[in-house]
Amino acid sequence: MSDVVGLVLPFFGLIFVGFLVARITRQPLEALGWMNTFIVYVALPALFFQLLAKTPFENLTEWRFIFGSVVSTYLIFSLMFVGSVLLSRGEIAQSTIKALAAAYGNIGYMGPGLALLAFGEEAAVPVALIFCFENIMHFAIAPMMMALSGAEKTAPSRLVLGVLRKIVLHPFIIATALGVGAAYIGFRPPVAADRFLEYLSRAAAPCALFAMGVTLALRPLNRVPHEVGAIAVLKLILHPLLCYVMLSWIGNFSGTWVFSAVLLAALPTATNVFVIAQQYGVWVQRASASILITTCLSVATVTGLLYLIRHGVLAPDLFP
Repeated sequence: MSDVVGLVLPFFGLIFVGFLVARITRQPLEALGWMNTFIVYVALPALFFQLLAKTPFENLTEWRFIFGSVVSTYLIFSLMFVGSVLLSRGEIAQSTIKALAAAYGNIGYMGPGLALLAFGEEAAVPVALIFCFENIMHFAIAPMMMALSGAEKTAPSRLVLGVLRKIVLHPFIIATALGVGAAYIGFRPPVAADRFLEYLSRAAAPCALFAMGVTLALRPLNRVPHEVGAIAVLKLILHPLLCYVMLSWIGNFSGTWVFSAVLLAALPTATNVFVIAQQYGVWVQRASASILITTCLSVATVTGLLYLIRHGVLAPDLFP
């Protein structure tokens, strides 16, 4: 158990440090803007590119793996969405945010750092693939569902163009595409450029986790949704379990790939869910509360999952 605690404690400790510093210094949330810009536009793209460019190209085209991980996420989304629509008698906008809270994990800020720390550089490829394809789906589904609810007033043509722009121009997706292209042609950056990318990559996880802690501290916990219990169970327990079963059933993947996907599925609600809620003015404070509560609970659930993985309790393939 001590090896798992030694793995998880520094990781969640960075989030706590960010939370504590934000509480002490009382800087406004806007002061975090340039750090978020550095993380999203520089550090994490450098990490994805550097690791993918060094990966054999055949490892980057595992569509069965992509299908299994994405389908498990959207089964969770659908389960929460349908349940919420039935209970709220047709409220689509709020149900969409609730479903995102139950299915959209913090795979950008928390995923790469924790997966690489737990499983090594081999985890970079499944993490990058899951991140890209799940975010493509999120970018498409959120505005589409809001349009169906009437919360999105944009014309259909502009709506589609906006979705495509978000997908094509997202820095993580651009970096992943460049990394895949570099792997395909066998490109290796010059030594100086490679060292520069290495420096940026090392900054990605600490900065992202610190920024996440600051963000959690500066969003007050005013309204705790009664749905938070269902969201927490779906996000932290059922989602990783379903992902594990789905990938075991679909194919014979390496343990690192399966466990990386399961770990990403077990991560708490993404901070982007709050951003989406705020953008449409729907379920805003409750989305913030869901992020904070699932993040706190994930300290126990993620630690437990890593314990099961590291001590061989969880087999790499449920159906050998």
